[in-house]
Amino acid sequence: MKVILKADVKGTGKKGETVEVADGYARNYLIPRGLAVAASEGALRSIEAERRAQKAKKERQIAELTALRDQLEGQTIQLPAKSGEAGRLFGSITNKDVAEAISRHIGKPFDRKLVDLSTPIKTLGVHSVTLRFGHNITGKVNVEIVPE
Repeated sequence: MKVILKADVKGTGKKGETVEVADGYARNYLIPRGLAVAASEGALRSIEAERRAQKAKKERQIAELTALRDQLEGQTIQLPAKSGEAGRLFGSITNKDVAEAISRHIGKPFDRKLVDLSTPIKTLGVHSVTLRFGHNITGKVNVEIVPE
């Protein structure tokens, strides 16, 4: 029996694939659990429409992330911090602090998980910070740590 998988099934296939399985396996396991539907013309059209919608959504996300990267690329964002003598900070600047500064700069929320700091910033001055947006989209922003 030909079925279209609605979820990944170990040993059978991945979501969206059309596979040939035994009649009993399809009728007694896959279809009742909602893991698959019988492969009919309507089901095939429905799956194809869902694939197109997911592809359009992914393209829209990539366009938004690229626009955000272009907006931030090369920008210098000031971040005030308490510091002592010789430019050493009391505490350190983490990815959360950088994300909050970026949020204030662009006027909308910015996820701290997108900021890639290998080690926290502990000195005053300009530091280059890498931003990883996903979908192989990366950018750099300069963060200037200034004394309060």
